[in-house]
Amino acid sequence: MKAKLIQYVYDAECRLFKSVNQHFDRKHLNRFLRLLTHAGGATFTIVIACLLLFLYPSSVAYACAFSLAVSHIPVAIAKKLYPRKRPYIQLKHTKVLENPLKDHSFPSGHTTAIFSLVTPLMIVYPAFAAVLLPLAVMVGISRIYLGLHYPTDVMVGLILGIFSGAVALNIFLT
Repeated sequence: MKAKLIQYVYDAECRLFKSVNQHFDRKHLNRFLRLLTHAGGATFTIVIACLLLFLYPSSVAYACAFSLAVSHIPVAIAKKLYPRKRPYIQLKHTKVLENPLKDHSFPSGHTTAIFSLVTPLMIVYPAFAAVLLPLAVMVGISRIYLGLHYPTDVMVGLILGIFSGAVALNIFLT
């Protein structure tokens, strides 16, 4: 019973993965998502966290930086405990960039990073959510589109990022 459920979920997520990844050959979408995916990368998120600390030193800025830093602890642990191969390795006909990532797929570190950074901002400044939430969601979608993550990798990254952002904000606002 459990094995059937796991297989059902995996098959469903593979279908969803393929429905997103199949659009890889669209020139403008490809260019946009290849650029946007870096918004969840280490360089971009660390620079933004440092800029927030430097330009707007506040409890929200500290929460963003702290959340970004601690959110990658469970990511690193999960990648070791659940060494899931990336979809471009597992699934035939996956479209992927040249020189793709070689580490494990689960969970998405880019998605975790962007959500851990924007969550405190969206909670304290809800008006920013109109821009920050779509940005963060598109980073997650870009990871699937680029053939690097399964949808569940992205979903767990989203959950880890939101959780760390909310906890960090709670720590720094009290």
